[in-house]
Amino acid sequence: MDIVLSLAALLVLSPLLLGTALLILLQDGAPVLFLQVRVGRKGREFGMYKFRSMVRNAAAVGPYFTSDNDPRITRLGRFIRRTSIDELPQLLNVLKGEMSLVGPRPNVPAQHDLYSDADRALRLSVRPGITGLSQALLRSQASVQQGLALDLQYVRESSVWLDLKIMAWTVKRLGGSKAN
Repeated sequence: MDIVLSLAALLVLSPLLLGTALLILLQDGAPVLFLQVRVGRKGREFGMYKFRSMVRNAAAVGPYFTSDNDPRITRLGRFIRRTSIDELPQLLNVLKGEMSLVGPRPNVPAQHDLYSDADRALRLSVRPGITGLSQALLRSQASVQQGLALDLQYVRESSVWLDLKIMAWTVKRLGGSKAN
């Protein structure tokens, strides 16, 4: 399901992907993609793709996390983050088998110590996702504890039906509606 849906999404969204890449290039120059080290299934690190929404070398001038008024975020970057367009290149990570469409969001290695060994092991027992239960229900307003609880709930209750519901809730949330 991941491969078929990712290929279809890349095909359908190709004008948006190319347009976004071109706008980033024109506004702030190359590179248009940002590759960030994330932790995947069984603790394996991989490079997660995103459209670059911050100034070049942003990681060198600030922390791995951002705030709403982070001066490193470009004008276009604010828009592509708000609409989650910046996440679309992760469809390539899905095709590479590093991510799934649905699963716990992959953390950066610096977040390793946020969880107990047991919670981390359970969370890392599945492939990370572009979206997950936490993103579908709370988007970025989830606390670390809320996000972890929803990630662990997803791992325990994982099913194709739940994945389809999470994808639908995510689309609704991006469209401005609340998930039910």
